[in-house]
Amino acid sequence: MITLKNVTKIYGKSPHVIALRDITMEIKEGEFLAIMGPSGSGKSTLLYTIGVLLTPTDGEVTIDDISVYGLNAKERARLRREKIGFIFQTFELIPYLTALENVMVPLYLSNVPSSEHEERAMRALNLVGLAHRASHRPSELSGGEQQRVAIARGMVNNPRILLADEPTGNMDRKTGDEILRLIQGLNEKEGITVIMVTHDLSNAQRADRLITLVDGQVTKTEEVKENG
Repeated sequence: MITLKNVTKIYGKSPHVIALRDITMEIKEGEFLAIMGPSGSGKSTLLYTIGVLLTPTDGEVTIDDISVYGLNAKERARLRREKIGFIFQTFELIPYLTALENVMVPLYLSNVPSSEHEERAMRALNLVGLAHRASHRPSELSGGEQQRVAIARGMVNNPRILLADEPTGNMDRKTGDEILRLIQGLNEKEGITVIMVTHDLSNAQRADRLITLVDGQVTKTEEVKENG
């Protein structure tokens, strides 16, 4: 479903920083992939390159046999809307909008008729168990609830790929575990391809496969999913 071929990302000119070094890998449809590595190893750069948010300096990223960086800006934006959902560590919710309105935001940029926006957003909130909090603003929600809203927003366009950048980084262990179970359920029950950056090995063990980055290079690939 997703392939990277000789992907390199360099920031700056002189001196420059090599964030990704000649990465070649494949991510299968329906896979749950975890990415780990020390700070500055290129984890988020890799995630955002897969998510068509950062253009690599060299190499090719292919999604469903489409060479995504061969597309123009409008075509890349459409691909993101139709195929990819994002979850960020800091939630990125709009404070003056309700949970329902926050989830509806991606629909304004889609081809979904406006008459369907509220129904689609409520369906996404129900998927994460927060339909009863639809009218609450972020300040009225716990950290775990805010992240659930963020997940619902990432799912509202029915993406086949979900990218999560440290989705439990701002949470206590119990709340983070609830969020990880939710993401794992979306992968197992909905067949969504999940790619997650994490610093926590216990989180990574929920995935099918773990890759480790060091200095922008994949140094290890292993099957890690816990039994049972």
